Amino acid sequence: MSRSVFAALFLTASGVAFSAAAQTWVQVEALPDLRTAQERARAYGSALKDVNGFRLSSGWYALALGPYGEDEARAKLRELRSAGIIPSDSYLSDEAPYRKQFWPVGAAAGTAPAAPVEAPQAEAPVAQAPVVEPAAPAPVVELEETPREARASEGLLSRDQKKDLQIALQWFGFYKSSIDGSFGKGTRNSMARWQEANGYQATGILTTKQRAQLTDSYTSALAALGLGVVKEEKAGIEITMPIGLVEFDKYEYPFVQYREKAGNGMQAMLISQPGDADTLFGLYEIMQTLEIVPLEGERSKGRRSFTLTGQNEDIHSYTYARAEGGYVKGFSLVYPPAKAADMARVIEIMQDSMTVTEGTLTPDLSDAATQGVDLLSGLDVRQPLQSRSGFYVDGRGHVLTTAETVASCGRITLDNTYEATVTATGNGLALLAPSTSLVPLNYAAFATSPGRLRSAVAVAGYSYEGALDAPTLTYGTLEDLKGLGGEAELARLELDALPGDVGGPVLSGSGAVSGMLVDHDLSGKALPSGVRFALKASELATFLSENGVTAVANDSVGTLDAEDLATLGTDMTVLVSCWE
Repeated sequence: MSRSVFAALFLTASGVAFSAAAQTWVQVEALPDLRTAQERARAYGSALKDVNGFRLSSGWYALALGPYGEDEARAKLRELRSAGIIPSDSYLSDEAPYRKQFWPVGAAAGTAPAAPVEAPQAEAPVAQAPVVEPAAPAPVVELEETPREARASEGLLSRDQKKDLQIALQWFGFYKSSIDGSFGKGTRNSMARWQEANGYQATGILTTKQRAQLTDSYTSALAALGLGVVKEEKAGIEITMPIGLVEFDKYEYPFVQYREKAGNGMQAMLISQPGDADTLFGLYEIMQTLEIVPLEGERSKGRRSFTLTGQNEDIHSYTYARAEGGYVKGFSLVYPPAKAADMARVIEIMQDSMTVTEGTLTPDLSDAATQGVDLLSGLDVRQPLQSRSGFYVDGRGHVLTTAETVASCGRITLDNTYEATVTATGNGLALLAPSTSLVPLNYAAFATSPGRLRSAVAVAGYSYEGALDAPTLTYGTLEDLKGLGGEAELARLELDALPGDVGGPVLSGSGAVSGMLVDHDLSGKALPSGVRFALKASELATFLSENGVTAVANDSVGTLDAEDLATLGTDMTVLVSCWE
């Protein structure tokens, strides 16, 4: 900016040096005319204390914060520059170049102490004329500029000052193009939209007053958010983020976690771990299981990056990560819905400013919480309302499970990965169709006979409701070809199944599906632990046929060895989860 040139000339000519005893100022701008300087002083004064304005010996007008001791001034300079509240080329100055003070209005005319005044000699009293109080000065009326005058005053702006206006327009959503300091058609249109939104005539040329109002609003917005540069050396990330709203909490691989301040509902995380594109997309899947990433929202993946947005009535969130230089780096920002407009601008700043540097967080292998497949220790992982079992019934990925498993679900997933919808229900059964095309490793072939009493059977199911990555086979025997109440559609089994096994296929020794394990209601009766029931294969086949799925038959009488039976059960069985 123009103040940079002035600062360089002044420092070169005068060789300023500061002493611990001297008053020190933080000079933020130098302007060529008094009116513009007053407007800028008023803008800074709305967000900052200690704003002063002085005329310089060069004829320009300086805006400075202070005075402070030298150490305090240096700390103030670093703090305000980091937060983006004052220009990046602001610098420390002593009082030598400052002449007449013009801001605040009514301040002392200069910085030099006034000369002592000698006491008057005693004289005989004389009659005094009545004291007439001077009239209060008339208020200064700021005349609005014509478009021609506004363009003329605009011509005094430096390229950096023009960029600042574009940045402010961009912040408030009026400008979408590049920050180049050139006022072309796009900038003019954005200025006109800003003028219209603020009750001015839409000329596309901002007056001095309007420019001050725009920059004042922008400075106040930045001050409220406390944007500042964070250099996280341990994680290898440098980024501008709202440090006025969050504070450091802890390192929890692969995150640097920041908690809210004063109960404002904000959270932030920096993501840092070694890895490549495969690691990145593994993180993409895992992040979607977290409570801080609500289910509603856009998801997108590129070749080397991804974004996740989430929103519900309580929180909104945005996550961005990319693979670069052998690292996966990124950030998450979580905020209340009421802050969505401001956070949209903050997200752009964070994403544009994020710089990947050397280094990354590494897991502490001595801490058991960081081991295993869950890389997100310390964060709440979203849990389903319930998880049960189901199994594939054709090559298109249709799944059969119990109707109770998917009753009143806001969302259904298969193996915690694929979305599914209910296409048919009846007789206590539910048929599910995956939202994306699936080709299962294997699917059910149904027994053509009910089987022999006391013959061996096995149930393939997610006994522990997803705590294990694969289904478990539970072995037992076929005890009866009807239910305890004589129900012809049921078979009674003897085996120690768990609630997670419900909906899983009952396999005969040949690998044919002879039924589905169901949770049979016996009106409050407590049965021995090994008593279980299965809906027979004939009932399953009829339900499928009525709903457009052809059941494949298996009339084999051979016996599979235990390993092959386990593989068959694992390949066809799927975890069915019900979510809010």
